[in-house]
Amino acid sequence: MPNPTITPNPAFNAEEESQALRKAMRGLGTNEKAIISSVVRMANCQRQEVTKTYKTMFGRDLIDDLKSELGGCFEDCVLALFMRPAEFDAHCLHKAISGLGTKDKVLIEIMCSRSNQQIQAIKEEYKKKYKNELEKDVKGDTSGDYGRLLISLCQGAREDKPVDPALAAADAHKLHEAGEKFIGTEESAFNHLICLRSYEQLRATFHEYEKIAGNSIQTAIKKEFSGNVEEGLLAVVNSTISHVHYFAELAHRSMAGAGTDEDRLIRVIVSRAEIDLADVKTEFHRTYGKSLESWIKDDCGGDFRRVLLAIVQ
Repeated sequence: MPNPTITPNPAFNAEEESQALRKAMRGLGTNEKAIISSVVRMANCQRQEVTKTYKTMFGRDLIDDLKSELGGCFEDCVLALFMRPAEFDAHCLHKAISGLGTKDKVLIEIMCSRSNQQIQAIKEEYKKKYKNELEKDVKGDTSGDYGRLLISLCQGAREDKPVDPALAAADAHKLHEAGEKFIGTEESAFNHLICLRSYEQLRATFHEYEKIAGNSIQTAIKKEFSGNVEEGLLAVVNSTISHVHYFAELAHRSMAGAGTDEDRLIRVIVSRAEIDLADVKTEFHRTYGKSLESWIKDDCGGDFRRVLLAIVQ
């Protein structure tokens, strides 16, 4: 079973939390520590209840109040916590598409790692909030094999069948023949199988592929593809093999090297908090030899650091 870091608070009281948040923002100055303490002791569904109770009690919009009192990455993280999961993903995708130039790493990170149910919920949220189809916007901003990969994933129609060992062997042969075995790459075969088969079926296929080719499917993709389509295929494969390792790697990438990608760090920490963030933390430490908390302490500062650590711990 996946292990989250935030779970529903059994002692939750929407009225008390609303009072605590209003008190933290009333008068001169803002009590950021009180806001952090409040938001991380509630699960997302409880935060949704608080936004309604807060407006009923005070005749004010909680999100507007938070926006007026907070700033920078701290504000971004707190607001992300108050969005429903599909709403947050839709928000990130729209921001990636609508800004100057497409932030392909955001499209890849979200579209290549979400389940059928998550994709369908994101599409509904996107249309409700932005009055347009996600698929249409993705199609308008991408092209070629990369565009086709994202459009395929946008269907949220991955199979849900028991693992078929014979099919896994047959698919592994198809992938080998479409890529490494002959000169030239049949991109459509990779797109078809990687976007259609269930995650369990893909894991069996990747195991068979190693037996046939003598190397991993990731090695084959790196040889046969380049650019965004390579990154997208690798994201599907890596998140299929191990979701927790995939997100631990994304968290590491957000902080490794010069500068910190705060947006990516927020996406990883917030999106996994109620799913498997405790497992991601364990995998991060195992892979990189230092705890996720220690990286956050070294890379982030102020209230942004405090809220991230509160979510992670």
